[in-house]
Amino acid sequence: MTALYIDADACPVKAEAERVATRHKVKMYLVSNGGLRMSQNPLVEVVIVPDGPDIADMWIADRCGKGDVVVTGDIPLAAKCVEAGARVLKHNGEALTQANIGNVLATRDLMTDLRAADPFRQGGGKGFTKADRSRFLEALERELRAAARV
Repeated sequence: MTALYIDADACPVKAEAERVATRHKVKMYLVSNGGLRMSQNPLVEVVIVPDGPDIADMWIADRCGKGDVVVTGDIPLAAKCVEAGARVLKHNGEALTQANIGNVLATRDLMTDLRAADPFRQGGGKGFTKADRSRFLEALERELRAAARV
């Protein structure tokens, strides 16, 4: 049975994911190390893990598998989930798959190195837009349908 795992720390699409999961009657796990409101939705389970680096990521990676969908912006977690057979989406709707995860990991590592080499670099990533939210909703709908066929 399909499950939806949300890496909930700093996730801008929790409410949207809950609406889509509810429509599909899919169990959803919001995984975080705190600060989340409990949901009244019986399909949503809020999982609070202990503080510590990557504890929430490990919880998700240890449980997801073929037929599940994972939403995360954490590329190393995404790689583990793809390896486990899960379908993975970033918050902007970009799918991370066997075909592209290697390049995405390499780009992440390169950008980490570039930032470390220039500590005075200003700015960050681009902001989250309405178009990103819309792409995410379409992508989640598509991935949950595909996961249900597995």
